[in-house]
Amino acid sequence: MARALQLAARGLATTSPNPRVGCVLVRDGGTVGEGWHARAGEAHAEIHALRQAAQAARGATAYVTLEPCSHFGRTPPCADALIEAGVARVVVAMVDPNPLVAGRGLERLRAAGVVTEHGLLEEQARELNIGFVSRMTRGRPWVRLKAATTLDGKTALENGVSQWITGPAARADGHRWRARACAILTGIGTVQADDPQLTVRDVPCTRQPLRVLIDAKLLVSPAARILQGAPILIATASEDPSRIGALAERGHEVLCLPNTTGKVDLPRLLQELGARGLNEVHVEAGFKLNGSLMREGCVDELLLYLAPMLVGDAAQGLFNLPGLSTLAGATRLDIRDLRMIGGDLRLIARPHAAASQAGR
Repeated sequence: MARALQLAARGLATTSPNPRVGCVLVRDGGTVGEGWHARAGEAHAEIHALRQAAQAARGATAYVTLEPCSHFGRTPPCADALIEAGVARVVVAMVDPNPLVAGRGLERLRAAGVVTEHGLLEEQARELNIGFVSRMTRGRPWVRLKAATTLDGKTALENGVSQWITGPAARADGHRWRARACAILTGIGTVQADDPQLTVRDVPCTRQPLRVLIDAKLLVSPAARILQGAPILIATASEDPSRIGALAERGHEVLCLPNTTGKVDLPRLLQELGARGLNEVHVEAGFKLNGSLMREGCVDELLLYLAPMLVGDAAQGLFNLPGLSTLAGATRLDIRDLRMIGGDLRLIARPHAAASQAGR
C-alpha cells in the first residue's frame, strides 16, 4: 500500500477534479502490475495495473489507495474490471467519500466473490486526497493559506515592500504547492500592491490552476498582470454592468456574491468553487483578506514560511483579526509539519476545527 501511495502522488498536480489514486497488483510474493491515475478522463490506476499484469492478474491481490469506482463516469467501473480480470483479493486504504461510490465498489467486489479489506494506511490516503474528501463531504474545497513572514510575524514593510522576505528555495517550494492546487486565490489589495501573475513558474507544471480574484468593488486595473493569459474568475459584490461587461469581453468570468456588509460572501464563494469541482484552493493574499478568511472559518490549513529576520512593529502583520482581552479567544493551531527549506523555516498548521470539517 505504501508503494501504491507513492504512485498516487505522481498525479498530485494533474488529476483534478478526480482523486489521486495508485494501485499495485501482487501475486506469489511479487509485484505483477502497478499504475496510477494521471488525468481526468484517462484510465484509472487499477486499469493501468491490470494492463501491465495481463494474465498474471488472475488470483492476485490488488492494493488500491481508494475504493474502486462502481459507476460509469468518463470511464467504466474499475470494480468490474478487477472482477473480470480474476483478481482474488482487493485491499483499499479508504472508502470513497463520493456518494456515487461510498462502499458500493466494495459491495460489488464482495458479491462477485472477491475478498475485500479496507483501512490499511487510511490516514495517509486521506491526507493525499484531503481536498477531494473536503469537496465530497462539505461541498467545498480544502483551503490552504500560504504566507511568507518574518519571525516577528510580518508579511511586508509599512510601505508595502515584501519582495523578498524568503529565499529562492522557499519560493520554489511555494510554487510546488501552487502546482498541486486547483485554484490560486488572492484579493484586490495584493493585486494593487504587488501586481502578481499567480501562475506556477518555478517548478515543472502541465496544468495551470484557475486564478480567482476577490474584488468587491471591481477595482482591478485592465493592465493588471493577473488579467493576462488564461481567463480568471472574479468574485465581487458590485453589479456595475460596464465593468462586468469589460471583463467579460476579455474572457473573464464575474460572480456577484455580496454579503450583508457589501463585501464578497466568502463561504458562498467556496461552495461555488466546490460545485465547479475544485478540490484544493491555495490562498496568497494580504493581511486583510487573510483575516477575513480566518474570521469566517474558511481556512483549513496554514502554509507559513518563516524567514530569520525581524522588521519591527510598524510592518504589516499576517492577519487582520480583532484584538483579544483573554487568551481563551485565541485561534488554536495544530502543527502538522516543521522543516527547513533552504535558509527558511516552513510550518504547516491547522485550526483545531479543520480535522472535523474535512469529514475526519
